[in-house]
Amino acid sequence: MQTVSQVFKNLRSQAEFILRGRRVVSREGERAAAIHIRDGVIAAVTDFDEIPSSASMIESGELAILPGVVDTHVHINEPGRTEWEGFCTATQAAAAGGVTTLIEMPLNSIPATTTVAAYAKKLAAAGGKLHVDVGFWGGVVPGNTSELGAVWDAGVFGFKCFLVPSGVEEFAHVSEADLRAALPELTAIGAPLLVHAELPGPIEGAMEKVGADQPSRHATWLASRPREAENQAIGLLVRLAREFGTRVHIVHLASSDILALLRQAKSEGVRISVETCPHYLTFAAEEIPDEATEFKCAPPIRERENREKLWSALQDTTIDFIASDHSPCPPSMKLRERGDFLHAWGGIASLQLALPVIWTEARSRGYALSDVVRWMCSGPPGLAGLAGKKGEIAAGCDADLVIFDPEKRFRVEPSKLYHRNKLTPYAGQELTGAVEATFLRGQLIFENGAISQTPAGRVLTRGRL
Repeated sequence: MQTVSQVFKNLRSQAEFILRGRRVVSREGERAAAIHIRDGVIAAVTDFDEIPSSASMIESGELAILPGVVDTHVHINEPGRTEWEGFCTATQAAAAGGVTTLIEMPLNSIPATTTVAAYAKKLAAAGGKLHVDVGFWGGVVPGNTSELGAVWDAGVFGFKCFLVPSGVEEFAHVSEADLRAALPELTAIGAPLLVHAELPGPIEGAMEKVGADQPSRHATWLASRPREAENQAIGLLVRLAREFGTRVHIVHLASSDILALLRQAKSEGVRISVETCPHYLTFAAEEIPDEATEFKCAPPIRERENREKLWSALQDTTIDFIASDHSPCPPSMKLRERGDFLHAWGGIASLQLALPVIWTEARSRGYALSDVVRWMCSGPPGLAGLAGKKGEIAAGCDADLVIFDPEKRFRVEPSKLYHRNKLTPYAGQELTGAVEATFLRGQLIFENGAISQTPAGRVLTRGRL
């Protein structure tokens, strides 16, 4: 049987072809269908047999065809900290994981994306290195309210802030007073605010009680970042979103305690949305070994019962979607040799694995591929203003498509990851669901473990897609 790439090379015109399968998956379900692709865009989605006799065609057989995953929470770290990750390695990992669109966070690069000049440096650094499409969030930090309108006009998709120290000096956290200065401006320009929602007070109080003599235990790290830090922060954000009418998005929700408040706020029309991450839906604090600092992240991975409540909140749409929060660093910064959870860098490397990780967990709980598509493909574009362009198999959308084998099992081998640094808590795990091929705007960019050598990705700027 010919591979997709062999068929693709033999097509009379790669600008116009049909990708056809028995399992074409949307958020509504699965059906047999033919996807007509013309000049990188989906021209039509028809019944399986509704095709011209002369059409150039790729058949996926019984493998599933999904929209490309849209990941709106990724730390690429270039320029300035490219030894942590970089545009080339991050976007190669994305392509291998079926992720066709990334929106990058404004911190961990130098300079942070908090001014027009810094944004220009980010765009320059990305040039010629992208294997998938990449857009950018700007940042809200103390004192930059006057910059927000100009950064928005330059093309970012929204803004991110921290309510606790971010871990890097270039991106200071904001207070309630800073938010009250920034929110009227964000409301006026129509920009969403993404928030790392933990407050310092509960953390400082917890740290006074934590035994620093046991830094190798994940339980020590967990105790140092209590749920109350998230709960109080999200309570504050609900009040501010209600007061100012700003669209507020909670990134990487870990505490299930606050779900009832979020449900109520949404029912009242407060403009608030929520994401969680693969690691909060996969791991449980009780199962994390001592010294395994590759599991450290903030907020921390919480208990098993908490994890199951997050799954329920995805089902009832209190949590809107899933994003990776891919936040890698050099292995030395994880202090693995010391196993020091209190001083290791906090961040999970997961970009290439997010889709199979979530499918592995979802199918074990009785969910369908259409649920995964809702959480990872069609859900995230709404936050970034990309709905109708990305994350769906529908006429007018970019032909970003993934051929996915939902039954194939594989063991995670770090050497096969395209991330610059291979340390990940998923190492050695057996996952179900493998990306066989990835198309970006109708162009084959990954197949059978191999990345296209020609970067086909574009910089996405708001209003100029």
